[in-house]
Amino acid sequence: MDVVPFTIAIPDEALVDLRARLTRTRFPEPAPAGGWQYGVELEYLRELVDYWRDAYDWRRCEERLNSFDNFVTEIDGTRLHFIHARSPEPDAFPVVITHGWPGSVVEFVEVIGPLTNPRAHGGDPADAFHVVCPSIPGYTFSGPTHEPGWDTRRVANALAQLVAHLGYNRYGAQGGDWGAMISVQLGLVDAVHLAGIHLNLVVAGPSPDDDLTALSESEQLALKDMAEYAEHDSGYNKIQSTKPQTLGYALEDSPAGLAAWIVEKWRTWSDCGGDVERSFTKDQLLDNVMLYWLTGTAHSSARMYYETTRSGHFGAGTERVEVPVGAAMFPGEIFRPSRRWAERSYNIVHWSEPPRGGHFAACEVPDLFVEEVRSFFRRVR
Repeated sequence: MDVVPFTIAIPDEALVDLRARLTRTRFPEPAPAGGWQYGVELEYLRELVDYWRDAYDWRRCEERLNSFDNFVTEIDGTRLHFIHARSPEPDAFPVVITHGWPGSVVEFVEVIGPLTNPRAHGGDPADAFHVVCPSIPGYTFSGPTHEPGWDTRRVANALAQLVAHLGYNRYGAQGGDWGAMISVQLGLVDAVHLAGIHLNLVVAGPSPDDDLTALSESEQLALKDMAEYAEHDSGYNKIQSTKPQTLGYALEDSPAGLAAWIVEKWRTWSDCGGDVERSFTKDQLLDNVMLYWLTGTAHSSARMYYETTRSGHFGAGTERVEVPVGAAMFPGEIFRPSRRWAERSYNIVHWSEPPRGGHFAACEVPDLFVEEVRSFFRRVR
């Protein structure tokens, strides 16, 4: 396996083309009702596109990402990009932190420093990590995948190979969204090397024989959240699970359309009270959108839904994760199962409910995210 240093260097022509496309954006008519009831609010998207065209600075983001050591390699026939941030501490513990959809490695730029070098960020050097942040195959700088079958388990097998090649015989895994499901699969396929996994999304629910009339108040709320998600917020899932290529033509052709498709989820799944910029700046939102736009991977990232729906490798399934598992249930998460439900499939040794944050916790509340990761891995490192 050849691991090659990688520098992000987007040609000027791509940025000129983007600006021209943004200038020519054809917006739809406003929805019959105001606000976000029908989807992304027209007024907000116009404001975001104007900022993107006239004020946003991609080179700032590019420079920030290049401040970390980036690499590419090929595993199982596909390209894999990853950040490998080594700690200066001699006893640092390796951890693989994996993003989901519609996220990217840019989510982690504020947490890599505190995790790798706690001494420089007011923390305990004993909590130091060597951090590996992969771009999921099919996503952003890993580029599109070119054959079927890239579900969460196949990605987990690829990451296990990567970690072994980097020389880490014992390591941890952390993830939310697809990253959580990939981390769970790592717990199943590479348990011999995995010290533990930390999740900020847990796939778990009541068993068929549960008496639903005897659920706790928090479990009843969890079921309500699941029903709300299925009824009002899962359309993207159905489309990407069935016809991702059809959707891809629109997303690869319209930057404004891509931003709408992604930013809606960053708003809905964050702890922002309906104001997405209470949780994220325009720059943070657009940095993430840019990684999809500039690499042309909106269509291939969506295929993760198609492939995993067919394999069924979402959570633990009929298996049980026996490696130690920690979970952080941030209040703005899509749904928050009970510890009782989770313990049926996972060896839960750490469970917390932070006061702030949502689905993209590392970006939204980096301070709380770092402390959650440190707290769990103190138990198993």
